[in-house]
Amino acid sequence: MENILTFVREARAELKKVTWPGKKQVWYSTLVVIAFTLFVSAYLGLVDMLLTGVLSRLIR
Repeated sequence: MENILTFVREARAELKKVTWPGKKQVWYSTLVVIAFTLFVSAYLGLVDMLLTGVLSRLIR
């Protein structure tokens, strides 16, 4: 039980050392992730449609 308490105390001490991002940085990072996800989704969707069209013509 003492090991667990020591671990919790040390973990809390380490978390106090962390420099947490501000609200503005979190919003910016979130928007970058969303934009990148939309771009990759559109790209993969386009590649999928093109390959589906090419392969369907080859199979006929």
